[in-house]
Amino acid sequence: MKILINEYIKKESASGIILIFVTIVALLFRNSSFSEVYDAFLKTIITFSFGDILLIEKPLILWINDGLMAIFFLLVGLEIKRELLAGHLSSLSKIALPAIAAAGGMIVPALIFVSFNFDSDFAMRGWAIPTATDIAFALGILSLLGKKVPVSLKIFLMALAIFDDLGAILIIAVFYTSDLSLLSILAALACTITLIVMNRLNIIRPTAYILVGLILWVSVLKSGVHATLAGIILAFTIPLAVKNDKNKSVSPLKNLEHNLHFWVAYFILPIFAFVNAGVNLKGLSFEQLLTPVSLGIILGLFLGKQLGVMLFVYIAVRLNLAKLPKCASWMQIYGVAVLTGIGFTMSLFIDSLAYQDSDMYAYTDKLAILIGSFLSGIVGYLILRKAKSKKFCQS
Repeated sequence: MKILINEYIKKESASGIILIFVTIVALLFRNSSFSEVYDAFLKTIITFSFGDILLIEKPLILWINDGLMAIFFLLVGLEIKRELLAGHLSSLSKIALPAIAAAGGMIVPALIFVSFNFDSDFAMRGWAIPTATDIAFALGILSLLGKKVPVSLKIFLMALAIFDDLGAILIIAVFYTSDLSLLSILAALACTITLIVMNRLNIIRPTAYILVGLILWVSVLKSGVHATLAGIILAFTIPLAVKNDKNKSVSPLKNLEHNLHFWVAYFILPIFAFVNAGVNLKGLSFEQLLTPVSLGIILGLFLGKQLGVMLFVYIAVRLNLAKLPKCASWMQIYGVAVLTGIGFTMSLFIDSLAYQDSDMYAYTDKLAILIGSFLSGIVGYLILRKAKSKKFCQS
């Protein structure tokens, strides 16, 4: 089990390093003589049609945010399902602490953002931006500390981030939907029922699920509900373990998860970061970063996440609702709490839904995400570097 966890974290670490590099490249492109080329690239119109039945016409940035990110959420859904059925979230004792910590890490940042922006309906659309955690970045920084950090602490952060993702999925489904199309919703429902029936019939070919999943994605896209949720629905219908023709146990879910992880970590997330992290810094002043939206995001990520996680963990432990991870000290828990403020890709994604890439805030909303995430990463790393595990403990 420890080997599997270390392999998973190693992949996430490499992805986190790539994301940092791609973010720097995006900022350079946006703030150089290539700025117009960068803008033209994002606004390139791509059209897909299927006779007179289907026409989808979107700029490239929306194909990435609505299409490629659906594959990312498919992977997230597969990971969540596996962990719930046969992993670190398969029992109440394992779920308790990370679930409670994640709740605190979403509630407090949202309250901080609301306290700054309650008087503006448009600004309030971004209340969920500081509630997210980027698992690739957070685990990447944690892995830099090597054996100084017990494996149990890495599992805790991974489980917390999974619940964070669940929260983000629910938030997107409930709060970031547009006008609904009944016909498209019925089509999506029919696809979902088909996938469930396929699951009950123990169909093991991933291709069959993916074909129905493509129709589901189009239906959800046209329904007014965000298209990325199609990835989650598809993930939860793929079987974890079934018998094949030779009566051997196989796992379509694990196989698909394994095959997707490379493409998501090294292709999809870097592309998403490149098209969304290019913040225009020209003409920005320090005063613009002191607007309510920017302050709500920065303080929500850097202070709200750590306060929420620590407060809820402390309450849970003191009330005997959960126990601290084996060998982990309170200072190490605090360091991890700070790391959860690395919102980055997830926060940028929610930002794109909330403000629909509006230039009303002159990119200060996205810059605030980068600042809050950067502060959380640096401070969290420094705390964990100094913190020590419990004495006389083998993790």
